[in-house]
Amino acid sequence: MYWCRSRLTAVFTSGIMLVLCASACKPNVKEMNFFDLKGYFTAQAAKLHKLNPSVLKTVTEKGISESKKLKIGDWERELGLFIGSDINVPAFKNSYKIIDEDNLLIYKTNDPKLKVREILIKKEKNKVKWILIYYKTPPTRWMGVKVPSLDQTAEKLSYFPDSLYLIEKVQTVRFIGTNIYKIQGLIGK
Repeated sequence: MYWCRSRLTAVFTSGIMLVLCASACKPNVKEMNFFDLKGYFTAQAAKLHKLNPSVLKTVTEKGISESKKLKIGDWERELGLFIGSDINVPAFKNSYKIIDEDNLLIYKTNDPKLKVREILIKKEKNKVKWILIYYKTPPTRWMGVKVPSLDQTAEKLSYFPDSLYLIEKVQTVRFIGTNIYKIQGLIGK
């Protein structure tokens, strides 16, 4: 009886060791990472800070536009919405569908709880030509039930390196109406 029990323990221990060794011998599978928007726009902010270009900034609200030529003192703040659009976090690992074809990289979600709905990145020869980011306010929920919200917001962020950034926002407020905002920065040389 003792012999049988010790033999069974040895077989069981050998089996566990075999499983552990087999799992240790698996090749490292690289985790999927999204394009590093935060790193890209932080680097762009540093580059623009160093270059210190003039910017023709136009703000449009309710159809009325105002333009000023100015120097941007804090590019990280100026590109803050772009930097904040980063989806390269572990919580979003399985939340976005990735399409990569013809130098166009697309991240798209169908999850209504996520604010960043879609990101399009156009590259040529590994250089970013433009980036588009689409936002949409997630529906309001109360105790798990979707309730009508007082406002809905959709935003489109466009960035063309060294030339233009554009923020377009459409906000619909119940009982008040729709307002369209636009901020455009034309980056000088």
